[in-house]
Amino acid sequence: MKGILLAGGLGSRLDPLTRATNKHLLPVYDKPMVYHPIQTLVSAGITDIMIVTGGPHAGDFIKVLRNGEDFGLKNLQYAYQEGEGGIADALSKAETFVGEDDCVVVLGDNLIFEDMTKHVKEFQSLGGAFVFTKQVPDPERFGVVEYEDLEGTISDIIEKPKNPPSNSAVIGLYMYDSSVFDKIKTLSPSERGELEITDINKMYLREGTLSAYEISGTWLDCGTPESLAKATSIMLEDSKIIKE
Repeated sequence: MKGILLAGGLGSRLDPLTRATNKHLLPVYDKPMVYHPIQTLVSAGITDIMIVTGGPHAGDFIKVLRNGEDFGLKNLQYAYQEGEGGIADALSKAETFVGEDDCVVVLGDNLIFEDMTKHVKEFQSLGGAFVFTKQVPDPERFGVVEYEDLEGTISDIIEKPKNPPSNSAVIGLYMYDSSVFDKIKTLSPSERGELEITDINKMYLREGTLSAYEISGTWLDCGTPESLAKATSIMLEDSKIIKE
């Protein structure tokens, strides 16, 4: 199984910090942000990873991560995304790298503290697509899962709804079989000019091959100054507890 870490975009919400480097290389307490999603993948046994990045600071990743051996990676490759074409467009850059394998996709500004090993094993037996959710107090900021029944059957995924049908936000972690790349090729840009990952997930939903799992661990989105500061504060407090 291959790992795809998406670390593109211009990070405009974190300007002027992102004038110095890519936002995924900004520090969260004592480590660059990107260290955390890499660790999420490695902890699940995924050591064959591609980082898809872009913008003027793409070369900084090689300076920081080098060949990935410090993380226990067997293979670390890089791909470049021109412009800001959306998550699905960024994922398409990894098609040759993934080949006929399955893949785990993680957004580089999402810190997910959960052992994904069991989910990887389950996916390898089921296939299709997995999305992961977390209960949040402000679901209107995210893609939200609508459930058909109390058993958790998914009826829809709605992007940033004004009236959220649940508090289950779709986080930046996905698992796909290799058919995802053929699905991406059928997409048209959304109103904001991007290829949306939500549209991919809906394709799997229509096929009846989409599963959703709620994580119990901590999830932090570091895409804004406020959320980056919050993540740093949480990591600092956790380090104090460990030291004590």
